[in-house]
Amino acid sequence: MASIDVAEDAPQPSPEVLKKLETAKEKKDVGDQAFKTGDWKSALRSYHESLLYLRGLDKNALSPVAAATAPPPIDGTTQPKQKTEADEIMEKIYSNMSACHLKQSNWRRAIETADKALAINEDNYKALFRKAKGLGETGYFEKAEKMLEDLLKKNESDAPAINAELTRLRAMDKEREKAQNQKFKGDESFCSARRSLTQM
Repeated sequence: MASIDVAEDAPQPSPEVLKKLETAKEKKDVGDQAFKTGDWKSALRSYHESLLYLRGLDKNALSPVAAATAPPPIDGTTQPKQKTEADEIMEKIYSNMSACHLKQSNWRRAIETADKALAINEDNYKALFRKAKGLGETGYFEKAEKMLEDLLKKNESDAPAINAELTRLRAMDKEREKAQNQKFKGDESFCSARRSLTQM
């Protein structure tokens, strides 16, 4: 059986689209360099600028990253949407933005940007890890723990980092629970003392 060469049949992007894609890559590279030096704000700015170029692209004018040589599914379900080069860059940018937000203790934005990366690729392990970390930091310990445990099953190569985060989250949860119990005991003793005074 002859393989299908989708790339020949795919429309070629216009010079304008290619220029925007190249500018987006350059902005991402600047963001990556800022990220490596720990300049989170500059990294976020460059990533945002890159996204502006990528969002403005006509993705229909871009070829899929990997040519589809797989036959359509037998069960009649639709094939997953093929990713373009722009999609892959956006996925990496959103995941990196999530890391920047984590470094700045901006937990909600870390979760939001991780979700955007996961919308493009639900198996992005870095984005899953970063989302779980953000969830744990915002008090969603059970959700974070479940995500990390699922991630551990899928990605054993990162087991040390995942286990370390699980241990850290569990310790945070115990501390939070201990503090709540102390507060509850304090409230309870306050109420007992108040009742004693009113009965006198």
